[in-house]
Amino acid sequence: MTAGIGHNSGRVIEPGHSWRKHVWAKARRDLMPTLPVEIVRLRVKRAAQLGLPYKTYAGIRASSGHDLIGFMFSNNALHVLRDGQGLPADRAAKLDALVDTARTGLGHRPVTPTHLADLPGIDRAFAAPRFSDSWSRMRDRMREIIISQGQPADRFVLIGDTAFEREWAEAAQMAGYLSAAQFFR
Repeated sequence: MTAGIGHNSGRVIEPGHSWRKHVWAKARRDLMPTLPVEIVRLRVKRAAQLGLPYKTYAGIRASSGHDLIGFMFSNNALHVLRDGQGLPADRAAKLDALVDTARTGLGHRPVTPTHLADLPGIDRAFAAPRFSDSWSRMRDRMREIIISQGQPADRFVLIGDTAFEREWAEAAQMAGYLSAAQFFR
């Protein structure tokens, strides 16, 4: 059985391998855009406004093709597990430091959207999809929330604390998902 056209028949290292590797790497570098230093400075500044390391911001921006305009936070990520509970000091300080960034809360029962919306640093809040929701119902709920934001989903990143919440970002086709530990560190 022989491989078809375009198939490399496995990773065969034969004479000239290092040269082909060099040429391939150079071709990939040449395809990557070289950004003017002014653009890089603006993006570094925007990453700081979003409270993200530049590498994380650049990766999300490259995958979505757009600048980020906001975050959606699960109540788990905010460490708010019931109504009447305030934000921990580290969470409040991080939210307060965000500049020109939409901050939306997503509340699981027993946390209500009204309680989340009253927290300092949260601009608006919604009921999160239920754990018992089907994939399609979860997707539809997340789309409703995104539509109410008036911006495309790929302009937002979800900050969560569980694998279930990661699925929300995937269902809504958001720009990405970051764990609370990554975002609030």
